Amino acid sequence: MDLQYKDPKYRSSHVVNGLTMAGPRAHLRGMGLTNEELAKPFIGVINTFNEMHPGHVHQDVLGQMVKDGVREAGGIPFEVNTISICDGFTQGHVGMCHVLPSRELIVDSIECYVGAHQLDGMVLIGSCDKIVPAMIMAALRVNIPAIIVTGGPMMPAEYKGKKYATYQLKEMIGKLTHGELSKEEYEYMEGIMSPGPGSCAMMGTANSMSVVAEALGLTMPGSGCAHAVTGKKKRVAKMSGLRIVELVEKNICPRDIVTQEMLELATTVGMSVGGSTNMTLHIPAIAHEAGLHMSLEEMGEISARTPYLVKVKPSGEHTMWDLEQAGGVGAVLRELDSLVNLDQLTVNGHTHRENVKLVHECNHEVVRPISQAYSPHGSLVILKGNLAPDGSVVKQSAVAPQMRKHSGPARCFECEDDAVKAILNEEIAHGDVIVVRNEGPSGGPGMREMLTATASLVSMGYAESVALVTDGRFSGASRGPCIGHVSPETSRRGPIAAVRDGDIIDIDIDKGILHVRLTDEELKTRLAELPVQEEKIKTGYLARYARSVSSANEGAILK
Repeated sequence: MDLQYKDPKYRSSHVVNGLTMAGPRAHLRGMGLTNEELAKPFIGVINTFNEMHPGHVHQDVLGQMVKDGVREAGGIPFEVNTISICDGFTQGHVGMCHVLPSRELIVDSIECYVGAHQLDGMVLIGSCDKIVPAMIMAALRVNIPAIIVTGGPMMPAEYKGKKYATYQLKEMIGKLTHGELSKEEYEYMEGIMSPGPGSCAMMGTANSMSVVAEALGLTMPGSGCAHAVTGKKKRVAKMSGLRIVELVEKNICPRDIVTQEMLELATTVGMSVGGSTNMTLHIPAIAHEAGLHMSLEEMGEISARTPYLVKVKPSGEHTMWDLEQAGGVGAVLRELDSLVNLDQLTVNGHTHRENVKLVHECNHEVVRPISQAYSPHGSLVILKGNLAPDGSVVKQSAVAPQMRKHSGPARCFECEDDAVKAILNEEIAHGDVIVVRNEGPSGGPGMREMLTATASLVSMGYAESVALVTDGRFSGASRGPCIGHVSPETSRRGPIAAVRDGDIIDIDIDKGILHVRLTDEELKTRLAELPVQEEKIKTGYLARYARSVSSANEGAILK
C-alpha cells in the first residue's frame, strides 16, 4: 500500500507521501496537523525578526499576518527564522566586518532550509541593509514561488519643528565637541531620533533596496515605502500570505518575474530616487543569482540616462514618509513610464502598469515629473582611472557643486578608525583627499561602512572641502565627496595600496575620473616594493569569506 496524502505536483509531497515517509508524517501529526492539512501546500514564512534590531523588532507581528493570510488561502504556514544584523549597532568598530558577509549567510541558510524541507513556496520577511538584498537573492537562487515583505521604514523623528533621521546624530558630534550643543540636549535627542520600529528613516541602503524589491515585482504593490508602524504594512503582509498560495498553484517563480528588462527597470527606479551606493554591490549580486547580467559599468550607464526625481534624506529634506504619502514606488514608476516597460508581471498577478493605475496620490514636490527633474542623471556615478582601474562609486546626488571637481594631496590611513581620530582631532586640512584602505571585501574583511568617517567630516565642517576615497563602502546615510568601492582593493594589490601622503589625487565626477598623479611605472614600482600582507583573521567564517569573496565591482559575491 502506497500512502498518498498530497498531490505530487507539490514539492512537499516528497516529505509527506509514501510508506517511507511515516517519520516526517509522525512529526507533522505531533505538531497538530490533520490529514486534510497534510494535503495542502506547505509555505515557509522566512522571518528575520529579532529583539536587538529596530528594523526587525516588529516583524513577529508581520509574520503572524502572513500566516493568517496563508491559512485563509488554503495553505499551511511554517515560520522559521534566520539572522539579521543591524548596521547601526556595528558602526565604527570591528563588528562592521560581519555585516556584508552576513548577506551570504542569510542566502545560504534559506537555500538550505527550503531545500531540506521541500517547501512549496515562501514569504520572506526582512528589512535593513543586507537583509532585503539577501531575501531577493535567496528567492532567485531557490526559485520556488516567493513573495518578499519588506519591514518598512521607521517614522521620522521630529525636534524643534524639523524632521530628522538617526544618522544626523553622528553629524552633530562637532556641535557637541565645540560646545554648541550640551550633553543633556544631545542625550535628549538620542531618546527621540529612533522613534519606533522600522529601517532608518532615510534613503539609505535598506529603503533603497526595499524600493528596488518592489520595482523588481517581488513584493505586493505599496510594500516598498509602507511604514513599519502602519496598518498598511500589516495589510501588505496579509495579502502576501493570501497571494503566495495562488503563486504555488500556478507555479509562478521569481525568475519568471525578474527578467533582464525587469532588472534594468528596478535599477532605473533605484537611481531615480537617489539610491545608496550599496546598490552597486547588491544589484550585481542579484543579477548573478538570477542568471542575468548587471555590471558596474551597466549600472553607471543606467544612472547616466535616468532623471533624478526624488530627493529624500540624506540627499534632500524630504523623508520616506513624504515619499509614501506621495504614492511611493508606484508614483515613481508612473513618472518613469516613458523610460521603462511597465507591462511586466509582478507577484500580485498584474503588471506594473495595472498596479500604478491604483496609485491616487500625486505630489510633484516630492516625486518630480521628468520635465522638472533635479538633474538628468541618477544618483550614482562610476569613476575610473589609474587609482580605480576596475571602478569606484560616488553618490553624486549628495555632493556639493564645488566638490564635483577636486584635486588635493592624499592623507593615507590604513583603517577607518585612524581616519576618524584624525578628523575629530582636526588634523585634516581643507583640500585634502583622505585615503582609507584595507577596508575592501577581502582585506577588511567584510568591506566596512565608513559612516562614522563621513559623518565626522560633516560634523567637523569638512564636507564641502575634503574628499574621502576608500576601498571600503559607505552607508546610504553618507553624503559629500565620498568615493568608495575602489577596485581592485588594497589587499589584492590595487593601485590604492601604492598611494602615499602628499600624492595629488584628481577627482572629476562629471567626467567619471579618479586619478592619482603617478605614472604607470611609478605605481608598478611602489606596488612591487610592498610587503606581503598577512590575513587579518585566520580562522572562522570571516577567514573563509576573505579568501572566497570577489571584488566590489563584481558585487562581492562568493566564488
